[in-house]
Amino acid sequence: MGIAIFTDDPGWHGKQLQLAFADLGHQSHTVSLTECQFDINTGGIPLVIPHFEQALPTAVFVRGVPGGSLEEVVFYLDVLHALKAMSVPVYNDGNAVERSVDKGMTSFLLQQAGLPTPMTWVLRDREQALAIAEQELAAGHLLISKPLFGSQGEGIRRIEKTTDLLWLTSSRGVYYLQRFVHCQGEGFSDHRVFVINGKAVAAMRRRGKSWLNNVARGASCEQVALTAELADLAIKATQILAMDYAGVDIIEDRSGQYSVIEVNSIPAWKGLQSVCDVNIAQLLADDLINRKLKAC
Repeated sequence: MGIAIFTDDPGWHGKQLQLAFADLGHQSHTVSLTECQFDINTGGIPLVIPHFEQALPTAVFVRGVPGGSLEEVVFYLDVLHALKAMSVPVYNDGNAVERSVDKGMTSFLLQQAGLPTPMTWVLRDREQALAIAEQELAAGHLLISKPLFGSQGEGIRRIEKTTDLLWLTSSRGVYYLQRFVHCQGEGFSDHRVFVINGKAVAAMRRRGKSWLNNVARGASCEQVALTAELADLAIKATQILAMDYAGVDIIEDRSGQYSVIEVNSIPAWKGLQSVCDVNIAQLLADDLINRKLKAC
């Protein structure tokens, strides 16, 4: 028995979580979802997870869901859904991951709930995508082209002029276009707010070397005051997507208005940890153990 930490790259985050769980008296193992399998006909445990062959984990912490074909991704999510169906607490569960890993659905749910988010188009038709881009450029707006699934800035491009449309490509047949938001102040920056169980626990400003403000792409981190407005917007975004924890990316435009850009259900926090005073891994472990296990 113990806690399974699903990740393909244990690294710093996996070690931090294992230390945090150990401080609470719980053993944990890092496991890749690619190593799991269903074994339905034996009469034993229908889900086989390395390190947990004799008994299911007491809880699961989702730190990573691999990419792959549609079938592979569905299989990984099926594992999370199956664990929840067998009364194993899953943090964040498969439904939360599904809602946030799909950028199109994230944008839709935020807009439906009335939260400020940039204008976004998700479609299949290339000619329509080009027409939208040309219309936006003609109106003086820049566009961001993103893969529907992805993280850490992979595959994101900015469309600044009509010649950029020559390389406009779909993400496996789907175009995701979002109006570029010019940030307040000089340079390029946005905010990452970390939310755990409906509470904003830390925030930072990310300053990008270019318009892409991802720490994995070299953005610097600086601590910022967690204002009531910033915290409230991040908490609402997390609640809309029904997440145990999340990293919410918020940008302040040149008029001083906030917009939610993304809500990450598997956020990294190494950069944030370097500039904040709380132990994020410990807060995550505390919440999982005290709210998910002790309540059982």
